[in-house]
Amino acid sequence: MAEDLLLVGSLPYDTAEDALRAVGPTLGPHMAFMPDGEIGERIFWINQLAYRVFHGHPEIETLERPIDENGVEAWRSLQLGTNSRWKFKVKPGVKQVRFGDTGWRLGYARDAISSYFVFKTLRAEGVIPAQVRFQVSIPLTASGIRLFFPDAEDYPLIRDGFTEALHHEVTKIFENIPHEDLAIQWDCAIEDTIIEKALTEAGGITPEVQKVADELFAPARQASAHIPAEVQLGYHACYGTATGWPVREPQDLSGCVLLCNAAVAASGRRVDFLHMPTVAGTSEAYVAPLANLESGGARVYMGLIHAMHEDGGMRRQMELIKTHIPDFGVAAPCGFGRGPAKMSAQTGLASPNDYMEGLIADQIAAVALLHDVLG
Repeated sequence: MAEDLLLVGSLPYDTAEDALRAVGPTLGPHMAFMPDGEIGERIFWINQLAYRVFHGHPEIETLERPIDENGVEAWRSLQLGTNSRWKFKVKPGVKQVRFGDTGWRLGYARDAISSYFVFKTLRAEGVIPAQVRFQVSIPLTASGIRLFFPDAEDYPLIRDGFTEALHHEVTKIFENIPHEDLAIQWDCAIEDTIIEKALTEAGGITPEVQKVADELFAPARQASAHIPAEVQLGYHACYGTATGWPVREPQDLSGCVLLCNAAVAASGRRVDFLHMPTVAGTSEAYVAPLANLESGGARVYMGLIHAMHEDGGMRRQMELIKTHIPDFGVAAPCGFGRGPAKMSAQTGLASPNDYMEGLIADQIAAVALLHDVLG
């Protein structure tokens, strides 16, 4: 099927054409949506927001910015030590941070429109299958802000302005890309982090934990409800890759289910796909929270293509998931752009194609296994 596989975002290439040519012919037949590889500044996920949006903003003070080991200015803070990162503070007296140049300020619309031209050209050439939509991945509000603003009191001061900027950003995207060709994916790594922490501290789902999830996804309505029905909409939960994947290993899928339920409930329109990562887990207790998933009909992609499984673990995990979700797709837990190939390619030690060859083979093998398990 063309809905068996999801790529959640980044690929270790410098251009959209390189990324799309690498995965279009090989993985495209299994996919409903295809990203541009989050090339350029987006390869380090949200760092371009720090570098290009928050730094120098008249209502925001830069407390700390990354430098490399030689003291040279840098911006890729997720790849540097914890003592060298972007940190910001809303300036005293500011009641609400505002963002100008609506629709273009965050950079996602500009990049999406540029990459879509490459996408549709390659699709017309047959490099990308005809049924595949162009996928745009964007961090939802908490994921775009919370990592950079350590003072919790700053979040409500910037939340609404940033959400409004997201609203206008996706408007520019669907105004310039045909609706039937477009899928929007909200990245929710920080939302996932906060929910998992709340679950751990509470010892399970409580009204207080539910409130945390609901408040985190309150911005989803303004960001999503206005997106035309012809555009596909989805959410990507993530366990984080800043210090090597996974940053955390939850004991079960409770946090992912809580996140997805909150996202679906808050969106104000149909949600078409949901992505939930997994770690090693081959017990019924690990997948049991899926019984509480309220997907609203969204296609579920389980991020189970990874190396944490024991022998036969991926098959066993699929079989357990099947007892709760009879028909689902598969994915990796996160993107591939910040893997060893990208890092070593910058020093000439490896080729992204060498790295991706194995990953592509892993995705195809997982799809074949999925077919065998689902029958």
